[in-house]
Amino acid sequence: MWKVQRMANDELVILRVSGQLESEQLNELQEVIASEGADENVVLDLKEVRLVDQDAVTFLAECEANGTQLRNCPAYIREWIGRRQDRESGLEQS
Repeated sequence: MWKVQRMANDELVILRVSGQLESEQLNELQEVIASEGADENVVLDLKEVRLVDQDAVTFLAECEANGTQLRNCPAYIREWIGRRQDRESGLEQS
């Protein structure tokens, strides 16, 4: 189970995500983000995210690469994103 709460803050839209974020929810979350316009104006607040799967980590890494800010990202998610980026960097150098 998961939930997204929208909050506006000056020029930013903060989407507070809570619960479990797994592959089944990613299309819907992508639609919510896209409906807000430019990725640079969107912040995903992940403070209340309790569980993610590999697809969610890939999705979050791509969001960040496209300009979406990840706020209050739990350490285990940040570490998983970092490992993914390290693997991709290693592949690019080969």
